[in-house]
Amino acid sequence: MGNIKERYSAICSELQLRTNPYILQVLEGTEGQTKEILIKVTGNNRLLPVQKLTDEDALALCKTIFNNVSVKAIDLRYNGISDEGAKHLADLLQEDVSVRSLNLMCNDIKTDGAKLLGKCLQLNKTLKTLRMTGNKIGNGGAMHLASMLQTNSSLEELDISDCDLDTQSLIAFAIVLSSNRSICAINLSRPLLFSHQEETTWHLARMLTVNQHLQELHLGKHAMTDWGVERLCQALRENVTLRYLDLRCNRIARDGARHLAELLKLNTTLEILDLSSNRIEDEGAAHLSQAIALQKSTLRALSIPSNSIGSAGLVLLAKAMGINSSLSHIYIWGNNLEEPACVAFADLIKSGRLREEDTDVSPYEVDGRVFLAEVFHGLRRHYYWTPSFGQDGDPASNSALALNASS
Repeated sequence: MGNIKERYSAICSELQLRTNPYILQVLEGTEGQTKEILIKVTGNNRLLPVQKLTDEDALALCKTIFNNVSVKAIDLRYNGISDEGAKHLADLLQEDVSVRSLNLMCNDIKTDGAKLLGKCLQLNKTLKTLRMTGNKIGNGGAMHLASMLQTNSSLEELDISDCDLDTQSLIAFAIVLSSNRSICAINLSRPLLFSHQEETTWHLARMLTVNQHLQELHLGKHAMTDWGVERLCQALRENVTLRYLDLRCNRIARDGARHLAELLKLNTTLEILDLSSNRIEDEGAAHLSQAIALQKSTLRALSIPSNSIGSAGLVLLAKAMGINSSLSHIYIWGNNLEEPACVAFADLIKSGRLREEDTDVSPYEVDGRVFLAEVFHGLRRHYYWTPSFGQDGDPASNSALALNASS
């Protein structure tokens, strides 16, 4: 292929486009690499001021890497790519047989761009990961992506959170996932739902009774209540594949926690449960601690920050961890961390039962009293698109349930 930086300059000259110095810098950094190249041109670079990509930049970049079999991942998050740029990327994916991961998070792609991407992915057999977070593709764009999943048999990870999905498109995804056999991780968080009937939860629960391939499901900010959680738990009693369930930022209270606890007593598949920013309180924590204390419990990570839990519930969870060693990660910041809870978790950490890197609190003492400080070790860093350690990494290297690889 020759020098990729020189090829980019030649393409820009041919198309009479200005070269983007940021793209030049990134391409220069790939020189010498012969396989597994990540093209990472993100518009939120913290180290230096950058010129965000436009649709013309996307065109030049796509033509530059066309037929370059070494390029496996493209990360273009936080740029200014619109539907026109999405067309150039769709044209690339239509012909390219190498790119496995595409991150378009927080660009300006709307319905037409999503339609073009969905159409090209009906035939594409190599892309494994697509992240569309924050692009307002709306119901129309989401329906095109849902339709794509009826024929695409290679895409494994799809993130369409905060994309203005509504009830119709969520139900469409639930229907196609009932028969899709390739998707193992999907993020449907933060849709625009105006009904309080929770019909979307009912359809997703129904999907879980028949889907035997999905391993990771994100349903944050669905306004889900205890009723919806009960429907999901009933479905998961029959499901033997889901390992990661994200229910953060919903309206789940103690009864929802009770349903989840009863599920954990029966389900030996679920390993990661995120209940951050709900309201399960002490009673809900007590239900969960009873399930965790069972020797057959296989739960490995529990996230319960900001759940109005006091010392009584937190101490019970700490005691449960002392009984069953399967739970290795727990996140509790944002609850009522009074001294009994601080002492209980400090003891877990000091004894080596709980590693500091596996929780979001760190103990310290002042005048003989034990307190807990917050550290950023949240469960979010184990999402399939998030690197397990350090700053932003290669999205292609972070497969679903990265917790398993990093533990």
